[in-house]
Amino acid sequence: MSEIAAVSRRLLLGGAVATGALAAGVSAAPAAAAATGAAPGRRPGQKSMIGVPFDVHRTVRVAMIGLGNRGSGMVTGWAAVPGCTVTAVCDIRADRATRAADRLESKGEPRPAEYGGSADSYSRMLQRDDIDLVYVATPWEFHYEHGRAALLSGRHAVVELPIATELRQLWDLVDTSERTRRHLLLAENCSYGRNELAMLRMAHAGLFGEITNGHGGYLHDLRELLFSDTYYTDSWRRLWHTRSTASLYPMHGLAPIAAAMDVNRGDRMVTLRATATEPRGLADYRERFVPKGHPSWRETYINGDLITCLIETAQGRIIRAEHDVSSPRPYSRINSLAGSRGIVEDYAGPAPTGARIYLEPDHSGHTWRDFESYRKEFDHWLWQKVGDDAANNGGHGGMDYILQWRTVQLMRAGLVPDIDVYDSAAWCSAVPLSAASLAGGGRPVAIPDFTRGAWRERRPGLDSEPAEMPPVG
Repeated sequence: MSEIAAVSRRLLLGGAVATGALAAGVSAAPAAAAATGAAPGRRPGQKSMIGVPFDVHRTVRVAMIGLGNRGSGMVTGWAAVPGCTVTAVCDIRADRATRAADRLESKGEPRPAEYGGSADSYSRMLQRDDIDLVYVATPWEFHYEHGRAALLSGRHAVVELPIATELRQLWDLVDTSERTRRHLLLAENCSYGRNELAMLRMAHAGLFGEITNGHGGYLHDLRELLFSDTYYTDSWRRLWHTRSTASLYPMHGLAPIAAAMDVNRGDRMVTLRATATEPRGLADYRERFVPKGHPSWRETYINGDLITCLIETAQGRIIRAEHDVSSPRPYSRINSLAGSRGIVEDYAGPAPTGARIYLEPDHSGHTWRDFESYRKEFDHWLWQKVGDDAANNGGHGGMDYILQWRTVQLMRAGLVPDIDVYDSAAWCSAVPLSAASLAGGGRPVAIPDFTRGAWRERRPGLDSEPAEMPPVG
C-alpha cells in the first residue's frame, strides 16, 4: 500500500472550510485517527449503534429544519408516507415555514407548527414533545450543528449531504449517536435509485464475480443555478467554491458503489488520494454570462472543476469517485461496477434504463447488452412495492420518496436502518480527506474506521429483506 500522509490540523481545516464559523479546532483523537486510521476510544458507557433497531412508532412525527429548494421539495413526500405526519417546520426565513405549512394544509394534511425568523428557531422547535424524527436540509455548513442538536434532543435525524464537513464533526456525530442511542442517517437518496439497488443485488448474487473496482460520481452542470440570485439563498453553494478545495459532494456516486462492495459490512475504505483540475469553469461562465456589476465578480474560485478521489479498500478494491458541477456536460452519476466476470455501466446511452452491461457467460463478442432484463430480474423489492407511488410523491425519479417511505417503515416496524451513522460518516469523510490529500500534493491519506473494528462483520444493509409497512390506525 502507498505511503500514507499525516493529516495536520491546518490541512483538515484549510481544506474543509478555510473561513467562517466552522473553522473550529480539531481534537487530538480524531486528528490522530485521520492520520493513522486508528479510532479514538469510546467514553465509558458508550456503545455501538450497529444492529440497533428503532423503537416501534405507531406514527412517525417529522420536524423539518431548512425549507429552501431541497427542503421544500421534500415536505409533501414525508406527509404522503402512510403513518407519517409533519408536525413542525422551521426555516430562518419565517415565510418559508408559512408556505410549507400552507402547502401541507392545501393537500388536506394537518397544519404543522411554524418556526422561523432567527438562527436559533430550530432550538425552540426541538423543545416540542411531538417529534420523533428531524429532517435537516439546510446549507452544508449547518448540517453538523442541526443534526447534533436533533440527537441531543432525543430524536433520530435524517441529514442531507454531507452530514458534516470536518473529521472532528463526523467523529462527534458518531459519538453523539452512540451516547444518545439515536440514529443519524445520511439522506442518500441515490442509494435507493432503481438501477443502483438492482446493481447491488446483482453484486450480492455473484453476477460480476469477484468485485474489483467501481466508479461513481456527481457530474452535474450547476453553473446557471450557482450564479442565480434566487436558487441558492445568499449564494451559499457558490461560495463554497471560493473557500474550499475539497470534493464537495461525491456521496451520490460513492455511496452506491461502497454499498455494492459491502463497505462497513466485510470491507472498509482505508485510503484516499485526490486529484483536481484547475478551477476554470465558473470564472469562464461568469465572463460570458454574468453582468459585470454582479457580486460574484469580487470572488476568486479555488475549487477544481473535476475532483477525483481514488479510494482503496481493505480487500484490495478500488473506488473512483468524481465531482464536477462547474463544466458543461450532461448529468451523470456514472454507476459503474466491475469484477472478474463482468461490468455494468450506467448513464451510457439511450436505452430505457440508461445502462449497459457485459457478463460472462451470458455475453460474448465484446458487445454491450442492455441492462433492462437484469434490472427486471433483480429489481429491489422496495421498487416493486412502492415504485408506482414513488414518482408521484417525490423528485429525482422517485428516489426521494423511496428514501422517505423506507425510513418511516423502519421506524414504524422497529427495524434496523439500512444506512447508519457509520456509513454516513465514512461516505462523507471524502469531503475533508480530499482536501487534505490535495494539500499534500495528492498523497494518500488514511480513512478512519468509524465502526471501530466492526466493519469485519457481515450484516444487512440496503439489500434488505422484504417487509410490510405496518397498517395505519
